[in-house]
Amino acid sequence: MDDDAGALPPKHQFSEWYNDILWRAEIMDVRYPVKGTYVWYPYGFAFRKHVYQRLRDLLDRDHQEALFPLLIPEQEFMKESEHIKGFEDEVYWVTHGGTTPLDVKLALRPTSETAIYPMYALWVRSHADLPIRIYQIVNTFRYETKHTRPLIRLREITSFKEAHTVHATWDEAQAQVEDAIVRYREFYDGLCIPTLVSRRPDWDKFPGADYTIAVDTIMPDGKTLQIGTVHHLGDHFSKTFEIKYEDINGEQQYAYQTCYGISERSIAALISLHGDDKGLVFMPAVAPIQIIVVPITIGKRHEDVIASAQSLEVALRKAGFRTKLDTRETRPGAKYYWWELRGVPLRLELGPRDIDAGTVVAVKRTGGKVILNRADINSGVACVLAEISDAMRAKAEEHTKSRLCTASSINALIAVLNEGKVAVVHWCGERVCGDAIEEKTNASVLGTEVRSPYVSDIEGACIICGKLGKVTLIGWAY
Repeated sequence: MDDDAGALPPKHQFSEWYNDILWRAEIMDVRYPVKGTYVWYPYGFAFRKHVYQRLRDLLDRDHQEALFPLLIPEQEFMKESEHIKGFEDEVYWVTHGGTTPLDVKLALRPTSETAIYPMYALWVRSHADLPIRIYQIVNTFRYETKHTRPLIRLREITSFKEAHTVHATWDEAQAQVEDAIVRYREFYDGLCIPTLVSRRPDWDKFPGADYTIAVDTIMPDGKTLQIGTVHHLGDHFSKTFEIKYEDINGEQQYAYQTCYGISERSIAALISLHGDDKGLVFMPAVAPIQIIVVPITIGKRHEDVIASAQSLEVALRKAGFRTKLDTRETRPGAKYYWWELRGVPLRLELGPRDIDAGTVVAVKRTGGKVILNRADINSGVACVLAEISDAMRAKAEEHTKSRLCTASSINALIAVLNEGKVAVVHWCGERVCGDAIEEKTNASVLGTEVRSPYVSDIEGACIICGKLGKVTLIGWAY
């Protein structure tokens, strides 16, 4: 990478900063010659691997990972009319095998309900088969016509985790929805990303769902980014695909289902919320490199310093820390810039004086330095990494609090949005009032039943009609 090709834009110029940081820090290369598709650099892919392993760990408690085909026959894809209507303008179709026209067109999955549920119809026979909890992490394809943006709005979503569950009753499916929300909040809390969980209005729910719960976060520019969704599907898809089970009385019953997903928007949120003017700031838990060791070599003690630094790297690796030693023939300042740009949480500097004193200088990516005892380096490093995580969490929470603001009139709502914030208003729930809010503000009704420690749930007068309304989030969204 050429780090001399101009300075990184300041983060307050968020769009420019975001686009630049992806290639400068070797996360993604946007130059692939198909619009809306991007290449993961090895460094970025390692970051992705650590993030998604945490997601797998959460699901593997009682879910099973599987893999379903990419290609969906047209007759299966077209079965659920409401679902298809929501995706009909986004589907890529395969019409030829080589030069031969296909008898049946094949859709590249925009999402996998119509690929998975025909198989569930074969697998589900008895109440003893339930519940089914399966997930996969796959590529999905959507012909995105809006302005594409890496990791946020794509034509090929490369890292889509989708879970699909089957239950005996509507209430059991609802309990699964609540369980999924708890796991998603745990996932994002572990990444120090504050979340706003809310119920989407009916016109914005997943096509074919009874209702949709969404997980949003507030980006540095004040726009919201949807970083997870959970859908109660009722029995709509089970009736379409004949997913039935025999109950304890020997009667055939339609099953109830849920699905929930997270994409690489989770990566976008991590990069955007935690980064700064110097570059990325990685959470220690998911950083490809947690510790960079930079030897400060001076004169005759060059070999002594290198040997000590190598010993330090080996010790830290044995202790389980992802550690790298930078022995490149370049000045220390250039190394500092290189690894700060790439978000490495902790830099350890080691020179002749440190060797003599039995110490190491630890510099935190979040700011500040401490002197660690070499004899107790493992516990010292663990403590500093924990401090880094705590600092990142506090900063992200403060950002979220500062970006939420109540509004009791349309003019106040518009003013809040123009300040780059998300508005907290009251809405009666009627579509006509929801449409009026969106038309007057060019923003989105994000949702009601808001779950956030930063938002009160006290009811009040609808911002449009004055009737009793629920707390509702309004914001400009990606």
